Amino acid sequence: MKCRAPYWARPPLMSSTSAAMRSTRCMRHLRNVPAAPLLEWPGCGGGFDRYLRTLDPNCDSAGKLGFARASTMIRRHHALPFGAELVPGGTRFRLWAPRAKSVALQLADAVLPMGAEPEGWFASTTDRAGPGARYRYVVDGKAYPDPASRRQPEGVHGASEVVDPGIYAWAASGWRGRPWEEIVLYELHLGTFSETGDFIGALGHLDHVLALGATAIELMPIAEFPGTRGWGYDGTYIYAPSSRYGRPEDLKRLVEACHARGLAVFLDVVYNHFGPEGNYLPAIAPDFFSDRHHTPWGDAINFSGPRSRPVREFVIHNALYWLEEFAFDGLRLDAVHAIRDDSDPDILTELAEIVRRRITDREIHLVLENDRNEARYLTRNAKRAVSYTAQWNDDLHHALHVLITGEDVGFYGDYATQPAAHLGRALAEGFAYQGEASPFRGGKPRGEPSAALPATALIAFLQNHDHVGNQPFGTRLSTRAAEPALHAGVAIVLLSPQIPLLFMGEEWASAAPFLFFCDFESSLAAAVRDGRRREFSQYPEFRDAAARERIPDPTLPSTFERSKLDWTGPAHPAHAVWLARYQRLLAIRSIEIVPRLRGMGELAGHYRVLGAKSVAVEWRMGDGSSLGLIANFAAEPAHASEIKEGVRILYRSGETPGAPQSATFVLKPP
Repeated sequence: MKCRAPYWARPPLMSSTSAAMRSTRCMRHLRNVPAAPLLEWPGCGGGFDRYLRTLDPNCDSAGKLGFARASTMIRRHHALPFGAELVPGGTRFRLWAPRAKSVALQLADAVLPMGAEPEGWFASTTDRAGPGARYRYVVDGKAYPDPASRRQPEGVHGASEVVDPGIYAWAASGWRGRPWEEIVLYELHLGTFSETGDFIGALGHLDHVLALGATAIELMPIAEFPGTRGWGYDGTYIYAPSSRYGRPEDLKRLVEACHARGLAVFLDVVYNHFGPEGNYLPAIAPDFFSDRHHTPWGDAINFSGPRSRPVREFVIHNALYWLEEFAFDGLRLDAVHAIRDDSDPDILTELAEIVRRRITDREIHLVLENDRNEARYLTRNAKRAVSYTAQWNDDLHHALHVLITGEDVGFYGDYATQPAAHLGRALAEGFAYQGEASPFRGGKPRGEPSAALPATALIAFLQNHDHVGNQPFGTRLSTRAAEPALHAGVAIVLLSPQIPLLFMGEEWASAAPFLFFCDFESSLAAAVRDGRRREFSQYPEFRDAAARERIPDPTLPSTFERSKLDWTGPAHPAHAVWLARYQRLLAIRSIEIVPRLRGMGELAGHYRVLGAKSVAVEWRMGDGSSLGLIANFAAEPAHASEIKEGVRILYRSGETPGAPQSATFVLKPP
């Protein structure tokens, strides 16, 4: 067995002089390109200028977007030690099947035996399968798609396709990402964001995102999932961009179009489970899972038991694959509290360390969703993230939601008795729960001390896919909240020092719901529909079975169709008011808040409860100035003693500071 350096010790196969190729070189791939003419794609000869002009008629590749003229093109490729990899003389196929007696490669016209390697690996190299070839692995007589497939053109049950990453040539643009302090995230679901619901369709609305004042888009999961519609969290092929959304080259075009506008691109990835349909890993490699730990989806992924090394590398390579081969600027790791790992370092720490060590030439941001509020993953060294850049701040959302709506069912009950105190602590110190008992979790302690973290280690939001889509009818907050309270909440999210996140359509108070939808096989579909309706039995209005029948069936195509954005909305006067409001707030953030974020020290935030529904918060900014907030969600005015001489009002949502249902931000110079 050939000895090789660990993959993280080898230079990435991207953005290097040896990897750069002239635009003429990519022409040799024309025979492998279905449908769209190659010259119309970015990164291929004169087509790149035409492509940029679709973004801005006055701009070409040497124009005002600030990118160097694309005289060379870059080949981005993250070499995988498994799956189908193009090599000199053919394609190398490699599969981990540690309990298999025999493995073969099934092509359209042949079945080729694969040789056994140590530690449960099987491999074969052949010149009979080039780019575009369809294949399966035959494991002990049964044929399966490749778990590391780069493309599943026929869905989760179909054959895998050999993909040449070099067919798409990237412009040598000099993109280095955006500093974290500048990030304003815009979360979107590709299937419902545009009229066509795919990678190319999203291109048509990037200018809206830019004009809004957002600086990054965050894609909900795109890994191949069952059927033609879904949120993406039940993906089963984590290396394959969903065929529902287009080819891998289409995704690269979307990323490059974002970078041409100065927008960073984040991807939501799921490493806590695989979806229930089309997941053949238990049959191919049972050791991929462990019965030592369990999750809501079944046996946990085996990150720490026997034979766990290939499992860990499968996930670590996936993170590197998206960042290197597709040039994503960041990843959001879904529900990491559901990852079970007893090892030291755990998979989260190892993944982050390798990413940080390997990619050093541009800004890379790693974000967590973590219900456990574990501040240790967010620690800084010389003001830089050691491992994870930030975490979604659910505590802040929940406290704001309670103050705006009065809702106290489920986890909102943890915030219902002292909502202003929870809001103040979440704004000033990061987490509202820093080790205190959580009644919703049976009195178990939740969280770790977080006051020493900078405010930018948290991501603030008022709406996202979860908190809209997991409402019984997918209703947006703008359809359930009074306008003054909602206005105050929006101002708090967009002007606080935490990094803001918006959910698509929120900015114009879209009336379209965002429902939970999926497209599973019939037996599984019925279980999902019935299980979802049972979940809402905790709501008083749905304790009756007949009432629960009114909850939309997530498996119906109409549920998906209802969730699509209506892009005529922003032109309506009532919606235009909200859009202008968001634009103004984000402009203020860009001018007044962002320049003061860098250099914010530890323990920079302090809060004072003014009443049951009102709180004052103050932050010491990086330039020595003080940013103050008076938030009042009560029906009566709050005493605004923070408004003193020499203080400048940045924004107020009410008529006066401290007015009922209002938020006021003030700035005091150093």
